[in-house]
Amino acid sequence: MRTTRRSALALFGGAAVAALTGCDSLKPTSNGTGDTIVLRVQGMPPATEKASLDQFAKLVADFEKANPGIKIEGSTNVWDALTFSAKLAGGSIEDVISVPLTEPQGLIERKQVSPLTADMRGWDHYQEFNPQVLKPISDAAGEVYGVPEAPFALGLVYNRALFAQAGLDPDKPPTTWAEVQAYAKQIAAKTGKPGYVQESKDHQGGWQLTMMTYAHGGSMERLDNGKYVADFNNAPTKNALNLLKTMRWTDDSLGRSLLNNQNDVIKAFAAGQVGMFLGTPGTYRLAKVTYGMTNTGDYGIGAMPQAGGNATLSGGKIYMVPASVSAAKRAAAVKWLLFAYAQPQYDPAVAAANAKALAADPKAAVGVPTLPLFNQAQQDKINAAIQPYVNVELPHFAPYLTGTPALTLRPEPAVQAQALYAALDTAIQAVLTDRNADVDALLAKAESDVNAKLADAQK
Repeated sequence: MRTTRRSALALFGGAAVAALTGCDSLKPTSNGTGDTIVLRVQGMPPATEKASLDQFAKLVADFEKANPGIKIEGSTNVWDALTFSAKLAGGSIEDVISVPLTEPQGLIERKQVSPLTADMRGWDHYQEFNPQVLKPISDAAGEVYGVPEAPFALGLVYNRALFAQAGLDPDKPPTTWAEVQAYAKQIAAKTGKPGYVQESKDHQGGWQLTMMTYAHGGSMERLDNGKYVADFNNAPTKNALNLLKTMRWTDDSLGRSLLNNQNDVIKAFAAGQVGMFLGTPGTYRLAKVTYGMTNTGDYGIGAMPQAGGNATLSGGKIYMVPASVSAAKRAAAVKWLLFAYAQPQYDPAVAAANAKALAADPKAAVGVPTLPLFNQAQQDKINAAIQPYVNVELPHFAPYLTGTPALTLRPEPAVQAQALYAALDTAIQAVLTDRNADVDALLAKAESDVNAKLADAQK
């Protein structure tokens, strides 16, 4: 996972569990024989992370006290693309599994995971889930197959001070890619700083080109006779790549440091050297805490700019239940998932305790917004609960918070995403370093390479 994704997973810097309480509307379940259900769950931190492991143990103890018919056995196993399918098919996987957002649609299509809607409806607050975050983990009929942990969506981070120096309104970031191009050109001309910086290495160039493709109305992969094939050698990705080529060689708005990963870009941004880049609100925390951004009031973020796609890339961790799990265990698993991952994000008291604990560190960033797991009414309650401890400039996140709900959240490519990103890194780097780069030829070569990887992975 890239750093913004890790950062975006924590609303206040870490999951507090001490204040968790049981869900009264969910009664303990037995397995039908009077025996306690033993539920094996992924998500337990490794022994090297003692503080997190202690929190997990407390969470388990609280849950078992509230649900005496269920015993939790934690597992430190994590999703691994090379072994996951074999374990799932062989029945050797846990009763609750954790997967990245690349996986749910494929698992649902292959009927390898259980629908959870019927069990989730037993929770008093089920109807308050944000439908935007449930859609990527639901089937066409609306059945929900998982519980997300702090989902996030990508947007456009920008430097408000450079906007002002360039004569742009810091409260009105660009909402289209045509505007991004125009703003970047103006920032570069007026300030001498790169108006926009594109990540281009360590698989992150392909990752960001995927975001741009979604915003242009395209896809990276499609199902063909039950198997995924590459689907980016067409107009949306070509338009995105040609836009970057124009910004580099005609507008001269991308600067001279062209081979960057995310850490390079955020470090330069924290030093006031970048006008705009693609990221999540979590990059605020990285800029301030990791890279020492002193003028945090210069930080701004808007929704992902669009070019006909009305979409942005989303991510996060999804907890699911294999289809092989019994009905009784599935019901127990849903109780665990709601208790461990939904309730903490719903409860304003937990949010306030978390924010207060984090605010004890003067270097911390308290109150960085994320994509809400629940509806706006509940999010308003959480915002009010943490307000005394917030030390970030919340109005500067407003364009992101108002614009993102209108977009479709799209996950990363379902199969061999990292191989796809690596192939597209090469295309991005060529466009940024070679004035005569042939976009059509670059994408044809990348699609051929990716299709070979996809075919091999789906034998």
